[in-house]
Amino acid sequence: MTIKRVVLSVLTVLTVLLAGASLWQSWQQPQFQSRLELYETNLLLRAAEWQPQDSGGKDLTNARKALLGDKPIESAIEQYQEAKTSTQKNIKKALAQLKQARSLPESAPATPQPKSATPPVTETSRANQETISQRSLARLEKLNAELTLRLGILQAQQGKTAEAVKTWEELIRQGGQGGQGGQGESISLTTPHTPHPTPYTPIIETANALIGLWSNPARLLPDAQQLIQTNLDGWFRDRALLRLYELQQRQDAFAQLQATQQELAERAIVKLAIIGSLPWLAGVTGLGLLIFLIAQRLRKGKESVLSRNEDTVWVTPWTGEIVWQVFIVGFFLMGQVLIPLTLSFLGVKPVGGQIRIQAFYVLVNYLLLAAGGLGVLYLSIKSFFPLPEGWFRFNWRSNWILWGFGGYCVALPLVLIVSIINQQLWQGQGGSNPLLSLALEARDSVALSIFFFTAAIAAPLFEEFLFRGFLLPSLTRYMSVWWAIILSAFLFALAHLSLSEILPLMTLGIILGIVYTRSRNLLAPMLLHSLWNSGTLVSLYILGSGAT
Repeated sequence: MTIKRVVLSVLTVLTVLLAGASLWQSWQQPQFQSRLELYETNLLLRAAEWQPQDSGGKDLTNARKALLGDKPIESAIEQYQEAKTSTQKNIKKALAQLKQARSLPESAPATPQPKSATPPVTETSRANQETISQRSLARLEKLNAELTLRLGILQAQQGKTAEAVKTWEELIRQGGQGGQGGQGESISLTTPHTPHPTPYTPIIETANALIGLWSNPARLLPDAQQLIQTNLDGWFRDRALLRLYELQQRQDAFAQLQATQQELAERAIVKLAIIGSLPWLAGVTGLGLLIFLIAQRLRKGKESVLSRNEDTVWVTPWTGEIVWQVFIVGFFLMGQVLIPLTLSFLGVKPVGGQIRIQAFYVLVNYLLLAAGGLGVLYLSIKSFFPLPEGWFRFNWRSNWILWGFGGYCVALPLVLIVSIINQQLWQGQGGSNPLLSLALEARDSVALSIFFFTAAIAAPLFEEFLFRGFLLPSLTRYMSVWWAIILSAFLFALAHLSLSEILPLMTLGIILGIVYTRSRNLLAPMLLHSLWNSGTLVSLYILGSGAT
């Protein structure tokens, strides 16, 4: 074995360990889809407040019902109860992980232990694991408290005031016990030698204010308005404020808030129409296109569109060692070790609460990854120049737009079906891309523009050039085109380091691979990839704006 292969083997082991740790960490995080569903529910609640001056007859009523459903409040209660149940399960898991971290040995055991026993750790590493578990548990308990607070408002809006008060009182009891482990278990969120801070005290105070608003007789706290405005948002904030203004007999404030609600409800209707109708139309188009392509494949066989270039492999002048080198050094090692260490050494890191800095940090990090990866790729294959025909092909005059847009339409229903199945398999766990959460909560146009450039332009260019332009054709030296598509799609999904996204992203990667191998034009998968990321970001922006 050469020195180069020894170095690559060591780097591969390091990469596997780092990637495995990232995937394991993602398994302990909730899926982003759960939060997305709640944001959509909140937008539905906002839209349900819409009361048009002109009723518009039966057609408008039917259209409103189709968009909002028959019973939006009942549907929202069901959604929040499901989210709360899922969060409580995750709290129990986090609680068990914290207990396990505290039980780890501080030094090597005195007597020999079997290899399967828990390896000894240092006090520093144990404290680090305990800190991570504490933060995860605190975050989940805060989320559980927020869900409970909003669930009570939904119950009150439904007319079940006694049930709502009971919900808020249970939240206050849980806060007084230092947090709940889902089934009555409680645990301090700090080390035994430090005082225990309640991680969601403002939420507890808000619950107490809401109890006063919906009690009989009512009990108005002096800081009720400030608590509501600070700790609630969107429809939930307005519902509580309307109740407060009604009890305070502040008719002007009540009427003004109702008028504002109608304006926001009209905007919510438009937003729901955009995020619902456009993907639905594209999905239906894609489903029809998919049926047509499959039928054509069965009828025409090798003459069909799906069979175009099906068995045509690339002439690959390099061996698998070059592919190994590019991905271990240029992608995984660069992205997981070299760039993070460099940015850390330079003191470059995102500052919490400053969304523009976080967005710029994501962009810089990604551009450095792309530059490093493409640099390693160029140095690895430059001795093979000029490359055989068909490599890294960009043909602006072909029908790449049809391939890209058609692939996007087909991907919508397929990835949706896989995502639904995947969500049931992971039960809300498995983590998600942190960029999605940042984009969802961003309210800054500059930050959103940076996110859009990163996800809709930089990512498609780099990832398609690397995974479809280089990896997929290289694999055809050792396997069929179909197997190359599948393997490259799996590595593409794995590279995102999120367990819950592997199946949906692999499905998307397979479609990207089919589009590229049939069109033999990198512009087609790049367009598909850009449309996919753009559609996701637009939906996140619309849903996030519904929280106002």
